[in-house]
Amino acid sequence: MALNITALTRLTRAALPAFLSRNAGAIINIASVMALHSLPITSLYSGTKGYVVNFSRGLQEELAGTSVRLQLVIPAATATEFYEFAGMPLSAFDPAVVMTAEDMVDAALAGFDQGEAITLPSVRDRALWETYDAARVTLFAATQTREPAPRYRAA
Repeated sequence: MALNITALTRLTRAALPAFLSRNAGAIINIASVMALHSLPITSLYSGTKGYVVNFSRGLQEELAGTSVRLQLVIPAATATEFYEFAGMPLSAFDPAVVMTAEDMVDAALAGFDQGEAITLPSVRDRALWETYDAARVTLFAATQTREPAPRYRAA
């Protein structure tokens, strides 16, 4: 929580005033696919990475109309020392699903250079994210009513 929420928020908020005053700058926040899918052993991690996604998406909206960019990177399994600290050795994973840190960084930077606001380094089909995000927006819009859904009304 200290790293994924507190440090990320404080660092982002510390950099933004200078970037906004000169109307230039970029922030790259790293989330995780576990922000989109939680498992019993990842609930805390997934929750903190969910914060990164929502915090970053909100800031992207706040920065619209400026020349300050915020890229959100959502990597899947990446070969770092994180797994040792988390008590899940990389050897427990199928090597075919673990990206090297170098490849993840290169993909993230390529996404940044292409102007992506959201980069999923291992997802080949960009339309998958677009479908997911459109469903998210549609679901949110469906919540914007003062009336309970008919299934919750007494018959």
